[in-house]
Amino acid sequence: MIGIMSDSHDHLEAIRAAVEVFNQAGVKLVVHAGDLIAPFTSKEFEKLQAPLEAIFGNNDGERRGLRAAYAELCTLEDFKELEIGGRKIAVIHGTNELLVDALRKSGKYDLVIRGHTHHTEIVKGQTMVINPGETCGYVSGVKTVILLDTHDLSWETVQI
Repeated sequence: MIGIMSDSHDHLEAIRAAVEVFNQAGVKLVVHAGDLIAPFTSKEFEKLQAPLEAIFGNNDGERRGLRAAYAELCTLEDFKELEIGGRKIAVIHGTNELLVDALRKSGKYDLVIRGHTHHTEIVKGQTMVINPGETCGYVSGVKTVILLDTHDLSWETVQI
């Protein structure tokens, strides 16, 4: 089981709630699909009882500060390839829909994790695409994360 989140936009209360959901669920990894925003958010992610993999989003302007703050947790990049439970996973923020679609159609990945739209979306197919929605709740008014079973790709959307 992994935890998936995106677009936390330095909403500390929402990040704390997401960390609590992931810790209670006993996830083996948390994937954040970008828009962490502020370096001070790393303190909340340090409370995770699982490793963190995160990428930059389009609003992550202070990259040097974010890299330094998250250095003990993960290496922040624009794109990541992960292998979890035998599943090949691409992680991209998703500002360019053509790139997201190309990753999905490439046949290289079992799963593409993306964010950016602030709306939860699950697209099934040979390559599954998961957008966990927004952790911050600023756009939709709904704060969500996803719990994903990497064995059968079943998922649960959790409102926080």
